[in-house]
Amino acid sequence: MVFSKKQNGQASSPEMVVKFLENTMPFNELDHEMIRDLARHCRVDFFPKGTRLLTAGETELTHLYLIQRGGVKSFITDDEGDVTLKDYRGEGSCIGALGIIRGALANLDVETVEDTFCFLLPRQIFLELIDQQPVVAQYYLKSFSEKIVHTAYSELRHHRVSRRSSEDLYLFSVTAGDIIKQGPWKISSTAIIQQAAAEMTGHRVGSLLVHDPDDPENIIGIITDKDLRTKVVAAGLAYSAPVSEIMNSPVRRVLSKAICFEVLLQMMAMGIHHLAVEQGGRIVGVITSHDIMLLQGHSPYYLFKEIVAQQEFGGLYPLSEKIPDVVRSLIQEGGKAGNITRMIAVLNDHILDRMLTLLEQEIGPPPVRYCWLLLGSEGRREQTFKTDQDNAIVYADPKDEAQRIEARSYFAELARLAIDHLVKCGYPLCPGEIMATNPLWCQPYSVWAGYFDKWIAAPDPKELLNVSIFFDFRCGYGDATLADDLRNHLISQTRRHEIYLLHLARDCMASRAPLSFFKNIIVEKNGEHKNKLDVKHQGLTPFVGFGRVMALKYGVKETNTLARLQVLSEEGHISQELWSAASNAYELQMHLRLIHQLRKIEQGEPPDNYIDPAQLTELDKRMLKEAFGVIERLHGLLANIFPLM
Repeated sequence: MVFSKKQNGQASSPEMVVKFLENTMPFNELDHEMIRDLARHCRVDFFPKGTRLLTAGETELTHLYLIQRGGVKSFITDDEGDVTLKDYRGEGSCIGALGIIRGALANLDVETVEDTFCFLLPRQIFLELIDQQPVVAQYYLKSFSEKIVHTAYSELRHHRVSRRSSEDLYLFSVTAGDIIKQGPWKISSTAIIQQAAAEMTGHRVGSLLVHDPDDPENIIGIITDKDLRTKVVAAGLAYSAPVSEIMNSPVRRVLSKAICFEVLLQMMAMGIHHLAVEQGGRIVGVITSHDIMLLQGHSPYYLFKEIVAQQEFGGLYPLSEKIPDVVRSLIQEGGKAGNITRMIAVLNDHILDRMLTLLEQEIGPPPVRYCWLLLGSEGRREQTFKTDQDNAIVYADPKDEAQRIEARSYFAELARLAIDHLVKCGYPLCPGEIMATNPLWCQPYSVWAGYFDKWIAAPDPKELLNVSIFFDFRCGYGDATLADDLRNHLISQTRRHEIYLLHLARDCMASRAPLSFFKNIIVEKNGEHKNKLDVKHQGLTPFVGFGRVMALKYGVKETNTLARLQVLSEEGHISQELWSAASNAYELQMHLRLIHQLRKIEQGEPPDNYIDPAQLTELDKRMLKEAFGVIERLHGLLANIFPLM
């Protein structure tokens, strides 16, 4: 490798630079001679504490700054003079790489926080290194995909969403281990209930872990104050009975390093209030929903409790209107779009669960097992605000004609009432009638299996829309084994008819990235949404389609797009670098979509997916173009996998 002629500057000791580079990523991946060649081009410079190295939008980047000793902070100063801190960088970190690669001015303000020494590598030398050494290029690409997206989220949080209160949330910064203040209180499984109640009262705790009488470290169950009320007092169980009769087993656990958002999500999904906290294979404490609610002034758990406590349909109707406030809080805290849409899905699922539970109490139990299927974005857990209903019912095949008639009548009535209640809860009807009230989509298992057989064996281009909705199904309520069996059937049939995947891949590749030849964002030319970008169909749909095709190809059972991409990466079907780039690109677009819809709601307008690029910051637009650029890479991989197209 031969670099350009060395630039003038204060020379540094080559051996000192060589030692530094040999211990600094990604340069330590280069051979010794190449490192020595790089070292000869470096010069050293000293910057006292408080020196402004770069000014956003002004400084031209002539060198890559490699911090040899000291540290800097990067930040953004808005038009009103308010400073938003981005991060600190210390020894071994670099400054200016992104601007050099992009050929742009500095995008952040950078200032030394202590006396700092830097090795300065000329811009041209660094560009040649990136061009000729894939290991270096890949390192900076991965670094940028993580850091820039974080910067974009920060920008969006601070400048796109107004605050309603001064309360701070900690769901995304505090871990389960941070909350644990004392070791777990335990009791033997052979101890009597009265003793357990006395222990809980004495320690002023709402739960006790239950251990094996011969091994106090072997936790086999947990009892809570709710168990004492419902299983002992209300049931009239003798206080002298052993604890083992009322304990819950096995104990649900969460890792101590899990952020509180994950803990809360797990509690809500399972409908429990206590989780054991595990560290190094040992249970070190118990975390409760109350602990998390005390941690912050406003928690999604409050809304969750309201939902599960409802005893009448009317009480459910206004609760979906509170979801935007939960989303606002999560955005302000710094939650990524994937986390936020998961929370929306959990809350929507619980509204559905409570509503169908009340319906079964009203019209009686079903004649056969059934599963309420959630389809499309609901099936992928990617709902935003006010998404149309996409649902269906699959029920077990009736054993005789009488049961067939009874089942058809029952589920038709269940669907009619359920859809009506969902509308009153704020979930609009599907314009295409992809709902359980449509007799086509309220059928026994054998009919559903036949639908998929037909779609796969003889694919009709006119039915590809059905595929994009129905193939992303999941169980929303009822017997999940019916949905699981249908998923296994779908995967099995797809493997027998690979030609079907060609049609899906072709349809996926038909959606081009919304970028012009000169890399400008393509917007609507006419109509109601003139000069706006449909971020859902133009930006997000290609990622969703790619995830679906690849999941069917490799038998991945996940329906969520980000989860599909992660499994595909873990199983080696796509590279880690592509997984990172695609996930970040998808999250960024979904984040912009959520914030756009939230602002529309706050302005008293119905939420939509049409974003005006002219109203975005330069950072937003730059990141969108980066995200759209990933679409071509996904299409390129599909073209390699399906070469017959």
